[in-house]
Amino acid sequence: MNPQRMFDGRLKIRHLILLTTLADEGSMVRAAEVLRVTQPAITRAVREAEDVLSATLFERKPRGMAPTEFGEIFLESARTALNSLRAAAESIDEMQRVGVRPVRVGTNLAGAYSLLPQALVALKRDHPKLSVSVIEELPEDLATCLARDEIDLVVGRLDPQGYSTATHSIRLYDEPVRAVVRRGHPAADLENPDIRDLLDYPWILPARPTQLRHELDELFAREGLGLPQNIIECSTILTLRPILISTDAIAPLPMLIGARDEHLTLLPTSLATVPRSIGITMPSDRSLSASARSLIDVLISTARTIARDNVLDVNRVLSA
Repeated sequence: MNPQRMFDGRLKIRHLILLTTLADEGSMVRAAEVLRVTQPAITRAVREAEDVLSATLFERKPRGMAPTEFGEIFLESARTALNSLRAAAESIDEMQRVGVRPVRVGTNLAGAYSLLPQALVALKRDHPKLSVSVIEELPEDLATCLARDEIDLVVGRLDPQGYSTATHSIRLYDEPVRAVVRRGHPAADLENPDIRDLLDYPWILPARPTQLRHELDELFAREGLGLPQNIIECSTILTLRPILISTDAIAPLPMLIGARDEHLTLLPTSLATVPRSIGITMPSDRSLSASARSLIDVLISTARTIARDNVLDVNRVLSA
């Protein structure tokens, strides 16, 4: 197809809304109900978009409609465009009401427990009218949110290979993963226990297919061990912390979670996972607002304090 056909005026925002809703709902009936339009309107939008693109975007399945490979390509960009427009509208509304743009930040377990909360307290102290939306997801889901312009930046573990779109990052400090248990745990009385000594305890592991879970699976394999037989898969601190406190479970977690909780402690067992660089990930194809840059400045300052207080490696803190 000629790419210029995308910009000849025939493809409109309503096409993007109708087609993404059709993909989400999986049937013209449900899409029409959600959007409160007629089924012929959905059919016409699909036909018009396919005519512009010279490609089949949807195909009928036994239980509805599904995007073709061409459709998946188009829908990925359509969602990004709609999210960008939605973010623009929200930013304009915020600017009109309070005079500053909002910030949308994604985070995961490594960033959510210590770094981001402390940074947000400091940010709001200096900018009380600045609105911040926090989304906590698995790293793979945050990469998708960043690509779709649903968030402005990600705070947490740095994993450049986990992002399908161009990004750049600011490395703040390295935080090792440690075996975390409740205070008074029987394994805490063992002298330098290795991972073999801990296999009979319950374990709380991150769910697959996260990168940390992959590294932990490899760690057990390198030691010639199978996975522990008693496992709960969980990556949410609100769920796993009560389990740790009330049982003899062991959880591989970012070190600061165990070091800063009066009910938890760290085992000396070595978990030789890859270095756990904590930092900020941003898209390289979009400019950041002044509000987002303010948050980044506070995150860098907060990271220096955390690294100093906890003797973490911070010898490569970068500037924004």
